[in-house]
Amino acid sequence: MRRSVARSTSLLAVLAVVASLGAAAPEASAPSAAPRPAPPKSPVAVGHGGAVASVDRDASAAGIEVLRKGGNAVDAAVATAAALGVTEPYSAGIGGGYLVHYDAEKRTVRTIDGRETAPRSADASLFLENGTPIPFEEGMTSGLGVGTPGTPATWERALDAWGSKSLRTLLKPAERLARHGFVVDDTFRSQTASNQARFADFPASAKLFLPGGELPVVGSVFKNPDLARTYEKLSRRGVGELYRGELADDIVRTVRRPPVDPDATRVVRPGDLTRGDLASYRTLRQDPAKVRYRGLDVYGMAPSSSGGTSVGEALNILESTDLSRADRGRYLHRFIEASRIAFADRGRWVGDPAFEDVPTKELLSQRFADARECLIRDDKALTSPLPPGDPRDPERCGSGGAPAPATYEGENTTHLTTADRWGNVVAYTLTIESTGGSGITVPGRGFLLNNELTDFSFAPADPAVHDPNLPGPGKRPRSSISPTIVLRHGKPVLALGSPGGATIITTVLQTLTGHLDRGLPLVDAIAAPRASQRNTPTTQIEPDLWNSPVRAELEKLGHVFRRTPEIGAATGVQRLPGGRWLAAAEKVRRGGGSAMVVHPGGGH
Repeated sequence: MRRSVARSTSLLAVLAVVASLGAAAPEASAPSAAPRPAPPKSPVAVGHGGAVASVDRDASAAGIEVLRKGGNAVDAAVATAAALGVTEPYSAGIGGGYLVHYDAEKRTVRTIDGRETAPRSADASLFLENGTPIPFEEGMTSGLGVGTPGTPATWERALDAWGSKSLRTLLKPAERLARHGFVVDDTFRSQTASNQARFADFPASAKLFLPGGELPVVGSVFKNPDLARTYEKLSRRGVGELYRGELADDIVRTVRRPPVDPDATRVVRPGDLTRGDLASYRTLRQDPAKVRYRGLDVYGMAPSSSGGTSVGEALNILESTDLSRADRGRYLHRFIEASRIAFADRGRWVGDPAFEDVPTKELLSQRFADARECLIRDDKALTSPLPPGDPRDPERCGSGGAPAPATYEGENTTHLTTADRWGNVVAYTLTIESTGGSGITVPGRGFLLNNELTDFSFAPADPAVHDPNLPGPGKRPRSSISPTIVLRHGKPVLALGSPGGATIITTVLQTLTGHLDRGLPLVDAIAAPRASQRNTPTTQIEPDLWNSPVRAELEKLGHVFRRTPEIGAATGVQRLPGGRWLAAAEKVRRGGGSAMVVHPGGGH
């Protein structure tokens, strides 16, 4: 679920600056279509009054606008997410996601599972034809891969529980942004180009994203009046409009009869989503996954996401190693091995707990982690696929049966982190799955349909090993989304998350250990060169690690590496003394992120 980054700017940024100077914000007017450069973004900001970190300047500005007007962290998260639906339409929008919230008054952490669900007609054969899995591409670009979206319901649930503003108020910045547009940059054009063939096969997608049949020009202003009207309709009629109203009818019609260009040769399979599926959708407000690490409380998402259990298990495994004193080679060796083990156990045990017996408590136990940690040797790397352990009956250095082979997981998501003047915090990761989702735009509505059901296993990777991630009626596909909040004595230390499919887990884990153990400032922990081991024969590493002497050191232990351009794109916030917040984002990856605070100042 790697998020496609629509690097952009608009009048929102100007409005935020004007408001910060105490002037009355002028009414937005349509920007010129003449090419112009986007203003620079900052990967770090420090100050008072609250903070927002996202991948996009306009989206962060929307959140800051809400905070400046008295909104809280949840209000800002919803406004930021809605704006990302405009500027990052290939990763955000009407999909699904997971939200972790810290309540400063109650000093509690709660979560919302807003994952998409399969139609009630779905079963384990959803992606099979004559007993054989269909080609992945035919699941990706289809109605078959579309799940019931959870994002609007997540916004409603979060606002009902913890918000202070109305959805109507919070959608205004995004509605304005969609109507007046944002500036196209190289990344948005590149992501559009990678989808050009798909979009061209669907008239509504071609009209929106390929105006005149051409790619959007860098520096031009991209407008989405259909999405502006969709947001306006949600503002007036409420989220129920998408689950029981005209929007629901349009989504169901598009899924069941994908509007394909008559001249297209692509096989586009219809889905079986119904109005009943939309009307019966519910988010899940649940307790978080939680572990203790170095005296801190680390909270994440419990299943259906595997993020909280996998990050938590890996941290428990690393607890016995003093990573602060380890040299770089030993630190990376231990990090890689802990990741490998956590993914071996994830593949066997984690799925939708409404359908699978998921031993969440046992996966997060220190007893199980200690039994698995003893597999790690300082003089030799483990090999993958590694068999899972049994968290219900841990055996020291033991593994339980055959390995659970890794299955495909898309790499397109986006993550945002917010905090407010009262100390509330939100870490929120949302997605439509592949870059560009299904490739199918709902005609007249301005948003792409997700293809989230392709996160299910199309078939068991090994018939001899139980697969907890096969499709089922109303089932949530397993995710790696890992929004994380860290507390000390009930008060926030930091919050973070990342896009990147299964690499989300390793990105969050490496950023946490880089900051908490290695002492890196949060923005530097985010920027540090990454590795990602997911119980596969090779470990992905970024160029700075590939070109480092530490690679040869690790290869002598038996590690096998594969170079990849970049892994993840994290954002986070950190609580500083004196009530200040630090917002942090990527310095370089995906063109860099956008960190903002309400009242800058106070230094690092």
